Amino acid sequence: MVLSRVAIVGTGLIGASVGLAAKRAGIERVSGYDADPEALALAAERGALDVVGGSMIEAVEDVELAVVATPVASLEAQVGAVLGATDGATVTDVGSTKGRLCSGVDDRIRYIGGHPVCGSEARGPRNASAELFEGATWFLTPVAETDPERYRLLHGFVGALGAVPVAIDPGAHDRLLALTSHLPHALANVVLNHAGSLRVDGHEPLAAAGGSLRDMTRVAGANPRIWIDIFLDNAAELRIALGEHRRRVEELERALESGDAGWLARWIGEAGGNRRRLLEEAFTDVGELQRVRVHVPDRPGVLSGITQALGAEQINIEDFELEHLSPERGGTLSVLVAGEREARRAAELLEAQGYAVIVSPAFEDE
Repeated sequence: MVLSRVAIVGTGLIGASVGLAAKRAGIERVSGYDADPEALALAAERGALDVVGGSMIEAVEDVELAVVATPVASLEAQVGAVLGATDGATVTDVGSTKGRLCSGVDDRIRYIGGHPVCGSEARGPRNASAELFEGATWFLTPVAETDPERYRLLHGFVGALGAVPVAIDPGAHDRLLALTSHLPHALANVVLNHAGSLRVDGHEPLAAAGGSLRDMTRVAGANPRIWIDIFLDNAAELRIALGEHRRRVEELERALESGDAGWLARWIGEAGGNRRRLLEEAFTDVGELQRVRVHVPDRPGVLSGITQALGAEQINIEDFELEHLSPERGGTLSVLVAGEREARRAAELLEAQGYAVIVSPAFEDE
Protein backbone atom coordinates (compact mmCIF):
# COMPACT_ATOMS: atom_id res chain seq x y z
CA MET A 1 0.00 0.00 0.00
CA VAL A 2 1.61 3.23 -1.16
CA LEU A 3 -0.18 5.74 1.02
CA SER A 4 1.34 8.35 3.31
CA ARG A 5 -1.23 11.14 3.92
CA VAL A 6 -4.70 10.41 5.31
CA ALA A 7 -7.36 12.77 6.67
CA ILE A 8 -10.18 11.90 9.06
CA VAL A 9 -13.28 14.08 9.20
CA GLY A 10 -15.14 13.24 12.40
CA THR A 11 -13.02 12.05 15.32
CA GLY A 12 -15.46 10.07 17.43
CA LEU A 13 -14.97 6.42 18.35
CA ILE A 14 -14.63 5.13 14.78
CA GLY A 15 -12.76 8.11 13.33
CA ALA A 16 -10.21 8.24 16.13
CA SER A 17 -9.79 4.45 15.96
CA VAL A 18 -9.06 4.76 12.23
CA GLY A 19 -6.39 7.32 13.09
CA LEU A 20 -4.80 5.08 15.74
CA ALA A 21 -4.87 2.04 13.47
CA ALA A 22 -3.46 4.07 10.56
CA LYS A 23 -0.54 5.27 12.69
CA ARG A 24 0.09 1.70 13.81
CA ALA A 25 0.08 0.64 10.14
CA GLY A 26 2.80 3.18 9.35
CA ILE A 27 0.86 6.01 7.74
CA GLU A 28 3.25 8.95 7.82
CA ARG A 29 0.74 11.76 8.43
CA VAL A 30 -2.83 11.61 9.72
CA SER A 31 -4.70 14.92 9.84
CA GLY A 32 -8.15 15.44 11.24
CA TYR A 33 -11.08 17.74 11.83
CA ASP A 34 -14.20 17.60 13.97
CA ALA A 35 -16.86 20.24 14.53
CA ASP A 36 -16.55 19.40 18.24
CA PRO A 37 -13.25 20.93 19.38
CA GLU A 38 -13.14 18.73 22.49
CA ALA A 39 -13.42 15.54 20.44
CA LEU A 40 -10.75 16.81 18.06
CA ALA A 41 -8.36 17.73 20.87
CA LEU A 42 -8.88 14.40 22.62
CA ALA A 43 -8.25 12.44 19.41
CA ALA A 44 -4.98 14.31 18.98
CA GLU A 45 -4.07 13.77 22.62
CA ARG A 46 -4.68 10.03 22.19
CA GLY A 47 -2.23 9.96 19.27
CA ALA A 48 -4.82 9.43 16.52
CA LEU A 49 -3.81 12.63 14.69
CA ASP A 50 -0.53 14.21 13.72
CA VAL A 51 -2.14 17.41 12.44
CA VAL A 52 -5.26 19.11 13.80
CA GLY A 53 -7.10 21.06 11.14
CA GLY A 54 -8.61 24.43 11.97
CA SER A 55 -11.25 23.60 9.37
CA MET A 56 -12.30 20.63 7.25
CA ILE A 57 -10.64 22.25 4.22
CA GLU A 58 -7.37 22.61 6.08
CA ALA A 59 -7.49 19.01 7.34
CA VAL A 60 -7.97 17.45 3.88
CA GLU A 61 -5.40 19.59 2.06
CA ASP A 62 -2.95 17.49 0.01
CA VAL A 63 -4.14 14.15 1.35
CA GLU A 64 -4.37 10.97 -0.70
CA LEU A 65 -7.30 9.49 1.21
CA ALA A 66 -10.05 11.12 3.29
CA VAL A 67 -12.21 9.08 5.68
CA VAL A 68 -15.51 10.73 6.62
CA ALA A 69 -16.69 9.46 10.02
CA THR A 70 -19.55 11.82 10.85
CA PRO A 71 -23.14 10.81 11.81
CA VAL A 72 -25.24 9.13 9.11
CA ALA A 73 -27.59 12.10 8.65
CA SER A 74 -24.70 14.40 7.73
CA LEU A 75 -22.71 12.00 5.57
CA GLU A 76 -24.00 13.03 2.15
CA ALA A 77 -23.26 16.71 2.82
CA GLN A 78 -19.89 15.99 4.43
CA VAL A 79 -18.75 13.61 1.69
CA GLY A 80 -19.77 16.17 -0.93
CA ALA A 81 -17.90 18.91 0.92
CA VAL A 82 -14.73 16.82 1.18
CA LEU A 83 -14.91 15.91 -2.51
CA GLY A 84 -15.31 19.61 -3.31
CA ALA A 85 -12.35 20.57 -1.11
CA THR A 86 -9.95 18.05 -2.68
CA ASP A 87 -8.67 17.68 -6.21
CA GLY A 88 -7.38 14.13 -6.37
CA ALA A 89 -8.04 12.46 -3.03
CA THR A 90 -10.00 9.25 -2.76
CA VAL A 91 -12.90 9.71 -0.35
CA THR A 92 -14.66 7.07 1.72
CA ASP A 93 -16.93 6.95 4.77
CA VAL A 94 -17.78 4.59 7.64
CA GLY A 95 -21.58 4.94 7.74
CA SER A 96 -23.82 1.93 8.34
CA THR A 97 -26.21 2.72 5.47
CA LYS A 98 -25.01 2.96 1.90
CA GLY A 99 -27.78 3.01 -0.72
CA ARG A 100 -28.92 6.63 -0.60
CA LEU A 101 -25.40 7.95 -0.02
CA CYS A 102 -23.82 6.05 -2.91
CA SER A 103 -26.55 7.15 -5.32
CA GLY A 104 -26.54 10.75 -4.05
CA VAL A 105 -22.82 11.48 -4.42
CA ASP A 106 -21.93 13.15 -7.73
CA ASP A 107 -18.28 12.10 -7.99
CA ARG A 108 -18.55 8.31 -7.97
CA ILE A 109 -15.10 7.97 -9.48
CA ARG A 110 -13.32 9.25 -6.35
CA TYR A 111 -15.91 8.27 -3.72
CA ILE A 112 -16.17 4.65 -2.53
CA GLY A 113 -18.58 3.81 0.28
CA GLY A 114 -17.34 1.93 3.32
CA HIS A 115 -18.67 0.44 6.54
CA PRO A 116 -16.59 -1.30 9.23
CA VAL A 117 -18.80 -3.77 11.11
CA CYS A 118 -17.48 -3.24 14.61
CA GLY A 119 -17.81 -0.43 17.13
CA SER A 120 -19.11 -0.89 20.66
CA GLU A 121 -21.56 0.52 23.19
CA ALA A 122 -18.77 2.93 24.16
CA ARG A 123 -18.53 6.24 22.33
CA GLY A 124 -16.11 9.08 21.68
CA PRO A 125 -12.36 9.27 21.04
CA ARG A 126 -11.58 8.44 24.66
CA ASN A 127 -12.63 4.84 23.92
CA ALA A 128 -10.90 4.63 20.53
CA SER A 129 -8.55 1.71 19.91
CA ALA A 130 -6.08 0.77 17.18
CA GLU A 131 -7.31 -2.84 17.60
CA LEU A 132 -10.98 -2.05 17.01
CA PHE A 133 -10.92 -3.33 13.42
CA GLU A 134 -8.86 -6.48 13.96
CA GLY A 135 -10.57 -9.28 12.02
CA ALA A 136 -13.71 -7.21 11.45
CA THR A 137 -15.58 -7.20 8.17
CA TRP A 138 -15.24 -3.82 6.43
CA PHE A 139 -17.77 -3.50 3.62
CA LEU A 140 -16.74 -1.52 0.54
CA THR A 141 -19.35 -0.51 -2.03
CA PRO A 142 -17.69 0.15 -5.41
CA VAL A 143 -20.02 1.02 -8.28
CA ALA A 144 -19.64 0.92 -12.07
CA GLU A 145 -17.91 4.32 -12.17
CA THR A 146 -15.36 3.50 -9.44
CA ASP A 147 -11.72 3.98 -10.43
CA PRO A 148 -10.05 0.53 -10.02
CA GLU A 149 -6.79 2.06 -8.78
CA ARG A 150 -8.61 4.01 -6.09
CA TYR A 151 -10.47 0.89 -5.04
CA ARG A 152 -7.19 -1.01 -4.81
CA LEU A 153 -5.72 1.76 -2.64
CA LEU A 154 -8.72 1.77 -0.27
CA HIS A 155 -8.81 -2.03 -0.15
CA GLY A 156 -5.15 -2.06 0.89
CA PHE A 157 -5.69 0.64 3.51
CA VAL A 158 -8.59 -1.26 5.11
CA GLY A 159 -6.52 -4.43 5.20
CA ALA A 160 -3.62 -2.56 6.79
CA LEU A 161 -5.94 -1.48 9.62
CA GLY A 162 -6.49 -5.17 10.41
CA ALA A 163 -9.97 -5.44 8.88
CA VAL A 164 -11.20 -7.81 6.16
CA PRO A 165 -12.41 -5.78 3.14
CA VAL A 166 -15.53 -7.21 1.47
CA ALA A 167 -17.05 -5.74 -1.70
CA ILE A 168 -20.85 -5.52 -1.80
CA ASP A 169 -23.54 -3.72 -3.80
CA PRO A 170 -24.85 -0.68 -1.85
CA GLY A 171 -28.45 -1.89 -1.91
CA ALA A 172 -27.48 -5.42 -0.87
CA HIS A 173 -25.48 -3.90 1.98
CA ASP A 174 -28.53 -2.09 3.31
CA ARG A 175 -30.73 -5.21 3.06
CA LEU A 176 -28.09 -7.26 4.85
CA LEU A 177 -27.55 -4.71 7.64
CA ALA A 178 -31.29 -4.25 8.10
CA LEU A 179 -31.50 -7.95 8.96
CA THR A 180 -28.28 -8.43 10.94
CA SER A 181 -27.91 -5.10 12.76
CA HIS A 182 -30.81 -2.67 12.47
CA LEU A 183 -33.56 -5.25 13.15
CA PRO A 184 -31.80 -6.62 16.29
CA HIS A 185 -31.38 -3.07 17.61
CA ALA A 186 -35.04 -2.29 16.95
CA LEU A 187 -36.26 -5.52 18.57
CA ALA A 188 -34.03 -5.02 21.62
CA ASN A 189 -35.80 -1.70 22.20
CA VAL A 190 -39.24 -3.26 21.62
CA VAL A 191 -38.62 -6.13 24.06
CA LEU A 192 -37.14 -3.96 26.81
CA ASN A 193 -39.81 -1.27 26.49
CA HIS A 194 -42.47 -3.99 26.60
CA ALA A 195 -41.05 -5.47 29.81
CA GLY A 196 -40.46 -2.04 31.33
CA SER A 197 -43.99 -0.80 30.70
CA LEU A 198 -45.84 -3.53 32.62
CA ARG A 199 -46.40 -4.84 36.12
CA VAL A 200 -47.50 -8.46 36.69
CA ASP A 201 -49.67 -8.75 39.79
CA GLY A 202 -47.64 -5.98 41.38
CA HIS A 203 -44.27 -7.44 40.34
CA GLU A 204 -41.78 -5.33 38.39
CA PRO A 205 -40.59 -7.44 35.40
CA LEU A 206 -37.23 -5.70 35.11
CA ALA A 207 -36.46 -6.39 38.77
CA ALA A 208 -37.19 -10.09 38.24
CA ALA A 209 -35.32 -10.38 34.93
CA GLY A 210 -32.66 -13.02 34.45
CA GLY A 211 -29.81 -13.38 32.00
CA SER A 212 -32.03 -14.02 28.97
CA LEU A 213 -33.54 -10.54 28.98
CA ARG A 214 -30.18 -8.90 29.66
CA ASP A 215 -28.47 -10.84 26.87
CA MET A 216 -31.20 -10.20 24.31
CA THR A 217 -31.40 -6.47 25.04
CA ARG A 218 -27.70 -5.65 25.37
CA VAL A 219 -27.92 -3.07 22.56
CA ALA A 220 -31.20 -1.48 23.68
CA GLY A 221 -31.04 2.25 24.30
CA ALA A 222 -27.95 2.69 22.12
CA ASN A 223 -26.93 6.27 21.31
CA PRO A 224 -30.11 7.89 19.87
CA ARG A 225 -28.09 10.52 17.99
CA ILE A 226 -26.69 7.65 15.90
CA TRP A 227 -29.56 5.20 15.78
CA ILE A 228 -32.42 7.53 14.90
CA ASP A 229 -30.50 8.47 11.75
CA ILE A 230 -29.75 4.82 10.93
CA PHE A 231 -33.38 3.72 11.40
CA LEU A 232 -34.71 6.55 9.24
CA ASP A 233 -32.04 6.30 6.54
CA ASN A 234 -32.65 2.56 6.10
CA ALA A 235 -36.36 2.70 6.92
CA ALA A 236 -37.54 0.92 3.73
CA GLU A 237 -35.32 -2.12 4.24
CA LEU A 238 -35.95 -2.20 8.00
CA ARG A 239 -39.72 -2.18 7.41
CA ILE A 240 -39.36 -5.18 5.09
CA ALA A 241 -37.32 -7.02 7.74
CA LEU A 242 -39.90 -6.15 10.41
CA GLY A 243 -42.68 -7.46 8.14
CA GLU A 244 -40.92 -10.81 7.73
CA HIS A 245 -40.31 -10.91 11.48
CA ARG A 246 -44.02 -10.25 12.08
CA ARG A 247 -44.93 -13.17 9.77
CA ARG A 248 -42.66 -15.49 11.76
CA VAL A 249 -44.12 -14.31 15.08
CA GLU A 250 -47.59 -15.08 13.74
CA GLU A 251 -46.42 -18.61 12.86
CA LEU A 252 -45.28 -19.04 16.46
CA GLU A 253 -48.61 -17.72 17.76
CA ARG A 254 -50.51 -20.27 15.63
CA ALA A 255 -48.32 -23.13 16.90
CA LEU A 256 -48.92 -22.07 20.50
CA GLU A 257 -52.66 -21.76 19.96
CA SER A 258 -52.89 -25.24 18.44
CA GLY A 259 -50.44 -26.85 20.86
CA ASP A 260 -48.19 -27.96 17.97
CA ALA A 261 -45.22 -29.43 19.86
CA GLY A 262 -43.73 -30.85 16.66
CA TRP A 263 -43.56 -27.42 15.03
CA LEU A 264 -41.99 -25.97 18.18
CA ALA A 265 -39.37 -28.75 18.28
CA ARG A 266 -38.44 -28.16 14.63
CA TRP A 267 -38.40 -24.39 15.19
CA ILE A 268 -36.07 -24.60 18.19
CA GLY A 269 -33.87 -27.13 16.38
CA GLU A 270 -33.60 -24.84 13.36
CA ALA A 271 -32.60 -21.96 15.63
CA GLY A 272 -29.99 -24.15 17.32
CA GLY A 273 -28.49 -25.05 13.96
CA ASN A 274 -28.44 -21.43 12.83
CA ARG A 275 -26.78 -20.34 16.07
CA ARG A 276 -24.14 -23.00 15.57
CA ARG A 277 -23.48 -21.68 12.04
CA LEU A 278 -23.21 -18.17 13.47
CA LEU A 279 -20.67 -19.26 16.08
CA GLU A 280 -18.63 -21.27 13.58
CA GLU A 281 -17.68 -17.94 12.03
CA ALA A 282 -16.08 -16.92 15.34
CA PHE A 283 -14.62 -20.22 16.60
CA THR A 284 -12.49 -22.84 14.84
CA ASP A 285 -14.26 -25.91 16.30
CA VAL A 286 -17.53 -25.16 18.05
CA GLY A 287 -17.94 -28.80 19.10
CA GLU A 288 -14.72 -28.70 21.14
CA LEU A 289 -15.73 -25.69 23.21
CA GLN A 290 -16.41 -26.21 26.91
CA ARG A 291 -18.15 -23.75 29.21
CA VAL A 292 -16.53 -23.23 32.60
CA ARG A 293 -19.03 -21.53 34.93
CA VAL A 294 -17.65 -19.87 38.03
CA HIS A 295 -19.65 -18.17 40.77
CA VAL A 296 -17.83 -14.95 41.64
CA PRO A 297 -18.31 -12.34 44.36
CA ASP A 298 -18.87 -8.68 43.52
CA ARG A 299 -15.54 -7.18 44.48
CA PRO A 300 -12.66 -5.45 42.63
CA GLY A 301 -9.97 -7.61 41.07
CA VAL A 302 -11.89 -10.90 40.86
CA LEU A 303 -12.11 -11.02 37.06
CA SER A 304 -8.46 -10.04 36.54
CA GLY A 305 -7.37 -12.58 39.16
CA ILE A 306 -9.17 -15.45 37.42
CA THR A 307 -8.00 -14.54 33.93
CA GLN A 308 -4.40 -14.07 35.10
CA ALA A 309 -4.46 -17.43 36.91
CA LEU A 310 -5.67 -19.20 33.75
CA GLY A 311 -3.14 -17.33 31.63
CA ALA A 312 -0.30 -18.33 33.93
CA GLU A 313 -1.19 -21.98 33.27
CA GLN A 314 -1.36 -21.37 29.50
CA ILE A 315 -5.12 -22.02 29.43
CA ASN A 316 -6.48 -19.96 26.55
CA ILE A 317 -9.81 -18.17 27.03
CA GLU A 318 -11.72 -18.31 23.74
CA ASP A 319 -14.48 -16.02 25.03
CA PHE A 320 -16.18 -15.06 28.28
CA GLU A 321 -19.26 -13.34 29.66
CA LEU A 322 -20.23 -12.12 33.11
CA GLU A 323 -23.80 -12.26 34.39
CA HIS A 324 -24.06 -9.90 37.36
CA LEU A 325 -26.86 -10.80 39.77
CA SER A 326 -26.54 -8.22 42.55
CA PRO A 327 -23.87 -6.69 44.82
CA GLU A 328 -24.83 -9.19 47.51
CA ARG A 329 -25.07 -12.30 45.32
CA GLY A 330 -22.20 -11.53 42.95
CA GLY A 331 -22.56 -13.21 39.58
CA THR A 332 -21.62 -16.02 37.23
CA LEU A 333 -18.52 -15.85 35.04
CA SER A 334 -18.75 -18.14 31.99
CA VAL A 335 -15.43 -18.87 30.31
CA LEU A 336 -15.19 -20.74 27.00
CA VAL A 337 -12.19 -23.08 26.73
CA ALA A 338 -11.25 -25.34 23.79
CA GLY A 339 -11.19 -29.02 24.78
CA GLU A 340 -12.49 -30.99 27.75
CA ARG A 341 -9.00 -31.58 29.15
CA GLU A 342 -8.22 -27.85 29.26
CA ALA A 343 -11.62 -27.14 30.81
CA ARG A 344 -10.94 -29.68 33.57
CA ARG A 345 -7.55 -28.11 34.20
CA ALA A 346 -9.22 -24.70 34.51
CA ALA A 347 -11.85 -26.08 36.89
CA GLU A 348 -9.27 -27.76 39.14
CA LEU A 349 -7.19 -24.58 39.27
CA LEU A 350 -10.16 -22.40 40.22
CA GLU A 351 -11.59 -24.90 42.68
CA ALA A 352 -8.22 -24.92 44.43
CA GLN A 353 -8.70 -21.16 44.89
CA GLY A 354 -12.08 -21.71 46.55
CA TYR A 355 -14.44 -21.08 43.63
CA ALA A 356 -17.49 -23.22 42.84
CA VAL A 357 -17.09 -24.41 39.24
CA ILE A 358 -19.33 -26.27 36.75
CA VAL A 359 -18.01 -27.58 33.41
CA SER A 360 -20.30 -28.47 30.49
CA PRO A 361 -20.23 -28.49 26.68
CA ALA A 362 -20.66 -24.93 25.46
CA PHE A 363 -23.08 -25.96 22.74
CA GLU A 364 -25.05 -29.19 22.86
CA ASP A 365 -25.13 -31.31 19.70
CA GLU A 366 -28.36 -31.22 17.76
